Amino acid sequence: MSLPQRGPLKVSLKGALRRGRLPEPVREALRMERGERVLAHAPTRGGSRVVATSTALYLPVARTEGDTAPRFLRLPWDRIEHASWKDGWLHVHEPNGTADHHVRLTEPGSVPEAVRERITATVAVDQQSRLPTGERVRIVGRRPAEGGEPRWSFVFEAGLNPDDPGLRAQAEQLLEDLRRQTGL
Repeated sequence: MSLPQRGPLKVSLKGALRRGRLPEPVREALRMERGERVLAHAPTRGGSRVVATSTALYLPVARTEGDTAPRFLRLPWDRIEHASWKDGWLHVHEPNGTADHHVRLTEPGSVPEAVRERITATVAVDQQSRLPTGERVRIVGRRPAEGGEPRWSFVFEAGLNPDDPGLRAQAEQLLEDLRRQTGL
């Protein structure tokens, strides 16, 4: 049994390719830097998007009255202490409790994986050290995605005051020792 002869199979990829594209109003509102490219994006429960790019994470900002275009907070990857994904929520934490962001994603796609990979890629050094007083401090050096010198941060053991000048001086000395050891 033979099948009837037909012409070449024509498949339109236009719709398939567009499904993964970032909506143009969102792309325009991001104001990405030269060379920055979108890695993943996902819709939020509020109707906006979370966008992971090669250099930063863009989180939606609540619109104010009269806003017609979406607005975003740009967080460079090295400025994010850690992020987690749980029960449909993306939780993003800036260093030393500066700010926490919680966004509900309706279809996360590859955003959680892209966020984890990009944050991990910025870590040059992550070392737990003991202060002379016996308490612990975590010293983290992170490189910007664009390259350059690491940015250093201290994560003090629970119960310690990160604003205590004595503790900070001790941590700074540990950092100098670590920089000499690593060449950073």
